[in-house]
Amino acid sequence: MASMNLLDYFFSNTQRPIHKNIHYFPIYERHFAPFVARPLVLFEIGCGRGGSLQMWKRFFGPNALIVGIDINPNCAEFEDEQVKICIGSQSDTVFMQDVLDRFGRPDIVIDDGSHIMDDVNATFSWLYPRMSKHGIYLVEDLHTAYWTEFGGGFRKPGTFIERCKDLIDELNADYTRGYLPETEFSVETISMHFYDSVVVFERGATYDKRSVVTGDQKA
Repeated sequence: MASMNLLDYFFSNTQRPIHKNIHYFPIYERHFAPFVARPLVLFEIGCGRGGSLQMWKRFFGPNALIVGIDINPNCAEFEDEQVKICIGSQSDTVFMQDVLDRFGRPDIVIDDGSHIMDDVNATFSWLYPRMSKHGIYLVEDLHTAYWTEFGGGFRKPGTFIERCKDLIDELNADYTRGYLPETEFSVETISMHFYDSVVVFERGATYDKRSVVTGDQKA
């Protein structure tokens, strides 16, 4: 099944408004395409004005369950048979556990919520280890990690950008010769992808990391 082109959909949209940076669309296509037409659960944190929820529904197809999470009670009107809305704070673990209990582990998480560093960090800490073992976690609008009004700042400790820099080392913990212990993140994360204002985490089982030489050793 060929997937729709998200950027074409975005520019031809005449329904609920969608607010996205244009350069995000190739990122979505690259990382989300393998999930098209498959049964999946997607959490979008931050519903905006409801347009992106409909975009994901049409992109992934009828087997996808789209769950929108927002603190604005007016977002409840975006719900339909395939789109479910949960009203609460992304950093409230009791609320988030209720969302998990209702809909199961998400295969894809898109954090387009408050963009406040404390919220982004809290959500990632709690939700990332509880999502599908082979899922995709995408945080967008990370330019806010440099903006003080969102708790950010250039190389400010505690921003999600600075945390990601540490997670690069954690991803490679096996090679630090004991300096960093292996963690759940090390074991269950295959890759991290950095883009302008976006970071994508790809989860998966640890693979064979042996260094192997093949061929005629005398050649």
